[in-house]
Amino acid sequence: MMTELITILIVDDHAIVREGIRAYLEIQPDFSVVGEAESGQSAVRMATDLVPDIVLMDLMMPGIDGVEATRRLKQVSPHSQIIVLTSFHEDEHIFPALRAGALSYVLKDIQPDELVEVVHKAVRGESVLHPRVAARVVQELRGTRHAAPNPFIELSERELEVLRLIAAGNSNADIAAQLVISEKTVKGHLSNIFSKLHLMDRTQAAVFAWQQGLVQRD
Repeated sequence: MMTELITILIVDDHAIVREGIRAYLEIQPDFSVVGEAESGQSAVRMATDLVPDIVLMDLMMPGIDGVEATRRLKQVSPHSQIIVLTSFHEDEHIFPALRAGALSYVLKDIQPDELVEVVHKAVRGESVLHPRVAARVVQELRGTRHAAPNPFIELSERELEVLRLIAAGNSNADIAAQLVISEKTVKGHLSNIFSKLHLMDRTQAAVFAWQQGLVQRD
């Protein structure tokens, strides 16, 4: 009786990284790499069609990053368990990724056989955190992080610029002109801002920015 294969989607903007991971995973008898995505956008599209058991997600990618891709991917394919596979272990990456729906968070210096075990555990719904990441999570749960949380931690620098300009009363056209980008790009940034901050529209975004001190009156 054949064991049902564990289907895996690899998401990383570097082809050489994807190829290296794929080469090792495909020699495992119970793994099937069903796709590779080079961006967050393509990862979400592919997950919608493929509904993989496991997604190996890089964080730093052009377009929408791994955190936002994780959030969107869990919406279109709740079945998929997401393993963050990254080089970054700072708080500004760890907590947004876990809040977005990632099950596990491991670093790219992981040994290949350890990654195989992380995948097997993820299929069973078991989380694996790199020791440094686990330590930060424990400190967070114990309340030992005394600094007030930054409500804008998930926003990119450009998204922060756009939010400041929205709070200052600028239109999309004004923002596009000031930042030398297209209005379509401005709308894309706004969509990301609303999603990351769980806001409905630009009015809520402006009010939130004022309330949180992102902009201040002269």
